[in-house]
Amino acid sequence: MRIHAACLLLLGLVACTAANTNTPVSTDATHAGAPLPFIEDDYARALAEAKAKGIPLFVDVWAPWCHTCRSMKAYVLSDKSLARHAGRYVWLEVNTDLTQNAAFQEKFPIEFWPTLYVIDPREEKPLLRFAGSATVAQLVKLFEDGERAYKGGITGAEALLARGDALYGEGRSAEAVETLTEALAEAPADWSRRGRAVESLMTAMYGAMQVEPCAKKALELLPGTPRSLSWANASMMGLMCALSIPDQAASKELRVALEARVVEAMGAPIIEMSGDDRSGLYEMRVGARELEKDEAGVKALAGEWLAFLEAEAAKAPNPDARSVFDSHRMLAAMKLGTPERAVPALEQSEKDLPQDYNPPARLATLYRLLGRLDDALAANDRALARVKGSRRINVLSNRVDIHVARKDIAGATKTVEDAVAYAKTLPASQVSPRMMKGLEKKLAGLQAEAQPAPK
Repeated sequence: MRIHAACLLLLGLVACTAANTNTPVSTDATHAGAPLPFIEDDYARALAEAKAKGIPLFVDVWAPWCHTCRSMKAYVLSDKSLARHAGRYVWLEVNTDLTQNAAFQEKFPIEFWPTLYVIDPREEKPLLRFAGSATVAQLVKLFEDGERAYKGGITGAEALLARGDALYGEGRSAEAVETLTEALAEAPADWSRRGRAVESLMTAMYGAMQVEPCAKKALELLPGTPRSLSWANASMMGLMCALSIPDQAASKELRVALEARVVEAMGAPIIEMSGDDRSGLYEMRVGARELEKDEAGVKALAGEWLAFLEAEAAKAPNPDARSVFDSHRMLAAMKLGTPERAVPALEQSEKDLPQDYNPPARLATLYRLLGRLDDALAANDRALARVKGSRRINVLSNRVDIHVARKDIAGATKTVEDAVAYAKTLPASQVSPRMMKGLEKKLAGLQAEAQPAPK
């Protein structure tokens, strides 16, 4: 699992998979030859099939802007070895950009993208909720854990882990924290699921916004957790919690200790992880250096990060897989102070993936930073022609910034008003309150700027 700031629904830079439309593509065409027979964006059909077959429902909740979702699709869910598990579940993928999925999101709200659910179709209750990415091996263990929770009959730490998973799946994060803590206390030292339980505990603590206890708990549990991807993820989640503590002066010792654990996770012996996962560790380290106002450290890390991403993209087997790294290449280049370095990759992605709104949306931001304002507006036009659903608000928000850079306050104001009006047409479960506050703040600032100066 990997969770970091870019996995949250923020205004701007992140992205995830190829084409996005507001109508589902034929499942048979999309998944022909795929190892797992996912149903696309039809919860009612998937639920009915699961009830009829008497097996649980496995759900991949993703979004086209989420690079980790794209990484999962390109490098994990496409793995042919998963085909032998096809009969264990009914498989559903839910694109949160689509308004038709609002009812699912209202019933099963999420905080991070991607989120994997195992749902009991008998009661429509989540048995397991796993946030972030997973390796093929981790995914298979999740299949096992979901089945065991569905069938019941487990005891001890295993039962507590299943209960903690279910509580987190229901959005009862604080109760999940208590139960998962109990599971780790009861389990033997060599428990095979210790790593995942630690990961799940860190995620639940963050979900409950117990950020300082989360950071302290990470430092407490990491020494007794086997070195693995789960260890790396727990260290990163601990640092994420530490960076979220309001009193940054008092929490510096925690940040330093957890940043050291993240550095350790990236070192020898090498922990097997995807390029996207390793990129997330770089991002968290850059965030820590920024908080310390270490400009030289930020630049050095950003340069290393960008070189790593360029090498990973060069190894990608196809344009979809290569574009996994686009948003982080853009972010690393911006942190380095060389946004132009990411432009060729995004221009190539737009050529290779002509229906994807993400490349032109990102190019619009880069062109704006480079002072190429006409190009920025044209790229934003292309993105708006392709994007639908809730993500359209982000593209409109970025258009506001372009108008401001062009000193077109009237155009910027109208665009904010258009974005707010459009947001009101969407289901409430698909509109981020944080984004709406951001739009309201932009509108207030623009209206103030438009007021004539007092004589």
